Amino acid sequence: MEMWTTEPGVQFYSGNFLDGTIKGKHSALYEKHEALCLEAQHFPDSVNHANFPTTILQPGSVYKQQTIYKFSAR
Repeated sequence: MEMWTTEPGVQFYSGNFLDGTIKGKHSALYEKHEALCLEAQHFPDSVNHANFPTTILQPGSVYKQQTIYKFSAR
């Protein structure tokens, strides 16, 4: 998998807290460590660091971002 984004950072979530109670496709149960998420975003503490890209959206401004995921198999 490849990921391109206009965002400066990526948050990774793992399935560490899945407990088999969430149902997926075909009623499959998601167990611990059976999922992940890659979420393009600004750095979590951006508002507190002047040298980080700003996360403040002024009135009348537009927020726009793009993320592309490419999946391939060999």
